Amino acid sequence: MQIQSKALPQSFSLRRSLQSFTAPDQGRAEMSHPLLIVSVVVLLTLFAIVQIDLHSAQLQAIGLLSHGTGIDPVFLSP
Repeated sequence: MQIQSKALPQSFSLRRSLQSFTAPDQGRAEMSHPLLIVSVVVLLTLFAIVQIDLHSAQLQAIGLLSHGTGIDPVFLSP
């Protein structure tokens, strides 16, 4: 008696449904929506800012960030 897995046929049917949904015609060039591109750029920029903020001590230690010297004290918050 052989036990057949139901996961394999389900994955194939899921792949077929996704391919039919995403690629209705193959002759068309793949173009992304401009709003999607802008969203990705904004999210990557925010991610970079957060990572720099989180690791600012390490970046200052290796000399990639300045220590705040050269900033006019008028522009610093109290």
